[in-house]
Amino acid sequence: MNKSFLTNAIAVAVFAAGYFLDQPIALYGGLFALSGSLTNLLAVHMLFEKVPGLYGSGVIQARFEAFKLGIRSLMMDQFFTKENIDRFLNKEMSDGANLNLDPVIEKIDFNPTFDGLVDVINNSQFGGMLMMFGGAEALTPLREPFVEKMRESVIEITQQDNFRAALKSQIEQPEMLGDITANIETVIEQRLDELTPNMVKDIVQKMIRKHLGWLVVWGGVFGGLIGVVSALIAG
Repeated sequence: MNKSFLTNAIAVAVFAAGYFLDQPIALYGGLFALSGSLTNLLAVHMLFEKVPGLYGSGVIQARFEAFKLGIRSLMMDQFFTKENIDRFLNKEMSDGANLNLDPVIEKIDFNPTFDGLVDVINNSQFGGMLMMFGGAEALTPLREPFVEKMRESVIEITQQDNFRAALKSQIEQPEMLGDITANIETVIEQRLDELTPNMVKDIVQKMIRKHLGWLVVWGGVFGGLIGVVSALIAG
């Protein structure tokens, strides 16, 4: 069952029991738990979707250009380095121009991409909410699935026929070899230009949304504890 739905359902049940049974502790605990879980559920939704009238919503889409820039920087700084290009030209092209980039991609460290994503979230309006749950460390469990998904996505891009054809046409032109890095960067930018904010949102959303469900759970737990303490103080 969906963690967010289950948390809200339990909070509503406790609130209803406290209301009908005239139990202030259950009443306040359920009310505050529901408030905390719904607030965090809205915050998770706002991370991916623009909500009219709510400033700062749709962070992933709003930082779309920064995300694309991060991917381009990753590929040029770690993938298409001078050493990797030399190795690629000397081996892959001489072996029949297979253009098999998978072995090179497997050696790339994609952790800086995850760190960049965490910085985007941490420096957004959601940074304060994350601090309640341990700050950037709360997103640490997402690192491994994110890195693996990024590696799979880059491999998928480089296996597409139009990418390989464009890359092959660039590196096979002798007059271009002296400036090959710039030409490869142009190819990558052309591919990234085909991305849309919704495509980037979907990529990130599929990777981390189920993990962010725990923010809703803990919002309900801490909200419920605050409610219980409030009831005891009021009593």
